[in-house]
Order: sequence, then C-alpha cells, then structure tokens
Amino acid sequence: MANIKISDLNIYYEKSGRKGKKVVLLHGWGQNTTMMSFIADSLSKHFIVYNIDFPGFGKSDEPKTPWGCEEYTEFLHDFCIENKIDNPIFIAHSFGCRIAVRYAYKYGAYKMVLTGAAGIRDARTVYWYLRTYSYKLIKKILPKKLVTKYQNKVGSEDYNNTSGVMRDTFVKVVNDDIKPLLKDINTETLLVFGELDEATPLSKGKLMEKLMPNAALVVFEGDDHYAYFKQGARFNLVLDAFLKKDY
Repeated sequence: MANIKISDLNIYYEKSGRKGKKVVLLHGWGQNTTMMSFIADSLSKHFIVYNIDFPGFGKSDEPKTPWGCEEYTEFLHDFCIENKIDNPIFIAHSFGCRIAVRYAYKYGAYKMVLTGAAGIRDARTVYWYLRTYSYKLIKKILPKKLVTKYQNKVGSEDYNNTSGVMRDTFVKVVNDDIKPLLKDINTETLLVFGELDEATPLSKGKLMEKLMPNAALVVFEGDDHYAYFKQGARFNLVLDAFLKKDY
C-alpha cells in the first residue's frame, strides 16, 4: 500500500511482487483496487503488479476540474514514469479499458487484457439528439433544483451516483469514442466479455476483435459485465494461459 503525488493529486495504489514484467491493473467506473485485488494476488507470483485507484475513486483524490479520457491517459503515463514502468501489461475492466487503449495507442503497451471493455460509442439516434437538445433547453429555462430533478430522472445509474466534478467527468468519459484508434493498435490483446453483458454488449467485443489487428476474444457464457469478477478463478486461469510465456 502506497501513495504517490501525480498531477498534484494524492493517488493510492498497491504494489505486489518482486520480480518479472510490470503489470498495471485498471478498474472500472465507480470501482477501486478492491475489485482487482484477486488478480494482483494471483499474478504477483510472476510479475510486479500495480493496482491503482484512479483519481476520483477509492482512496485517491478527485480531479480538481472535470477530466476526460485524455487527462486520465496522461495521468497514467505520469504514474508509469514515476514508477519506471516501461511497456506495461495492462489488465483493465470497463472504463479502465478506455484508458488502456488510449495509452497503448499513444505510448505503446506490451500486452493488454480488456474485460467488459467500454469505449465504442453507440450510433447517435434521433432520440439521442432530441433528449440532448431538450436537456440544453431545460438548463436554460428551469431553476437549478428542477434541472437536478430532471437529471436524476433520465440519467444512468452511474451518472446519478456521482456529483460535482465527477459527474461532469462522467459525461466527458462516456462521450469518448475509442473506435477510430483500434485499427492502429498492434498490442497483443485478449478480450474477455460476458455473454449476457448489457453495459458493454458482446457485440462490442466482437467488433473490437474484428478491428484490432492482434486481438482474440474469450466469452464467459451466461454471465454479465462483471463476469471477470464473478468467475475470478476462471479469469485468473485465462490470464495464466495468456501470460505464461512472460513468466
């Protein structure tokens, strides 16, 4: 357990293992190191593992202004520099996958395991435009109290569970689209998706496998967005098979 100052923020992380390549664990939105600790426990026998609380989550400080995926990517790069992590292995879930992909695109990565990967934005429908512009109009004409009530009614669970700077950060993050980057990422990548995932449907995993030059897809049947966690023992076996030659 340790703290480090990055981007003028106090960042909590856990480091385990004494030898081997360096692995960085990146949790999903609204989560923290706890959700990834079983992976660290397994991999620390063969790797040096860094399990991070992203800014705004767990025991790390919130950003001082709303961040998007680019700011989180630069934060991660600074973290890697401070810890002398070069060409990392990323194991990421959901929101963390957005950051891993952007990092690999800009700075490179040795390998990635992306589970329940978020980041491919849905096509914007007429309904989306109607809701978006209706909200902009409502913000202009209604008192703040009524605007907040409207937000809580139509917003997603993740949106409604945030406030202040993290609510604005959430909006920036979910509007990010990694799809244009995927064809240029040659990092060897394993995609793990739950068959019944509604947050990041299996169809997104299949599309990522198709677009990424060096990716393969594993499906956890009968499970959802947290398949990696619910089937933790199986997930660790998959990791062992993917990373065994790097021991």
